[in-house]
Parts: sequence; structure tokens; C-alpha cells
Amino acid sequence: MTLQDIFKSSFLENVSSVSLLDMAIALCLAFLLGLFIFFVYKKTFTGVMYSSSFGVTLMALTMITTLVILAVTSNVVLSLGMVGALSIVRFRTAIKEPLDIAFLFWAIAAGIVLAAGFIPLAVAGSGAIGAALLAFVNRKSHVNPYILVVQCDGQGSENAARAFLEGKTERCNVKSKTARRGEVELNLEIRLKDDNTDFINKLSDIAGVRSAALVSYNGEYMG
Repeated sequence: MTLQDIFKSSFLENVSSVSLLDMAIALCLAFLLGLFIFFVYKKTFTGVMYSSSFGVTLMALTMITTLVILAVTSNVVLSLGMVGALSIVRFRTAIKEPLDIAFLFWAIAAGIVLAAGFIPLAVAGSGAIGAALLAFVNRKSHVNPYILVVQCDGQGSENAARAFLEGKTERCNVKSKTARRGEVELNLEIRLKDDNTDFINKLSDIAGVRSAALVSYNGEYMG
């Protein structure tokens, strides 16, 4: 064994397997795609409390996936070891919104496709996914249902309130009704004709109507 064989290292031989230019281009594009995913997530968020850290995680996840796939594609032996190493990783973080799963897979898929060298597919695919999410998630607010809570004095004011609502809304369905002595409480699901909610003020002015509260409903519903 010569002195050159002693200092020969397979680790140092892998330094030049991925060029600095390829790494710079891939990571810069991954950062831009992750930033676009972050922007779409921010614009389409419909939950109760917005988490900016999750948006930053999407951007970082795109870059991390790109980094891993660059290493895997440069060495076949490393790819087999990487599969075994990543197979033991378990995440216990609960996903609060179902749409967040789509963003996580989007970030991972964008990083994989980009690192594999399919740059046009990564850019065009991310643009198409972002446009679809912006179009279908950010719909007009009057299409979504609302829950209206009305408190009345009795049957007469209840009938007057329901007759008024049928003329001002597109759909009005009673979800629950609570009757007490001298008081009736109605929970109604309504669909607005437009974004105007001024009819609630007129509803509260009807004789016998004690209060009227309109609440936006973001849960699942059938057409």
C-alpha cells in the first residue's frame, strides 16, 4: 500500500460529484418555488389562526428536499442508504387543516422534481397548482353558508322574521329551534344573495325580535 492509497478517501472524492453551479441554481430555484408556495398558502388560508411558521416550513421543506435529492441522484449507493435512513423517521405533529397536507406534498414534490432536473415541469406544475388553489379556495364570501341566531318573543315575531329572511336571502333553513316561556331561539343556515349584510340591522328592528347574530360558517357542507 502506497502513501497515496493511505490518504485516499472516498468521502473527498464525492466533493466534486455535484458542481457548485448546479447546487446554486437548484437551491435558488427551490427558494423561489418555496416562496411561491408560501405566498399561495398565505392567500388561501381559511383557518382560525394563521401560522407564519408553517409557511416558512413549506419554503424550507422545498429547499431541504432539493438538497437531499441532489445527493441521492449523484450516488446510487447513497440513495439506497438514504431510503433506509429516512424510513425510520416518524413525525407526530398533528395537521389541523386538511388543505395543509396538500401544501406539504406540494413542497416535497416541487423539491424532488426540481432536483431531478425537470425545471420546466417544476415551474409550470407549481404555477398550475397555485392558480387552481387561488381559484377554488378564494371563492366569493356570499357563496359560503352563514349561521344566523335569532331570538324572538313568540310565534308571531318568529313568522315575521322568517318571512323577512326568505325575501332577503337565497336560502334559509332551520337547523335548530329552542322554545322557552316568552322566548324562541332559532338557528338558521342561510345563503346570501350578495356580500351585503345590512339586512341584519333591519331584522333586529322587527317587532318582537330581541337580537340577531350572523356568524360565518367554515365547516363542511353539502351544496
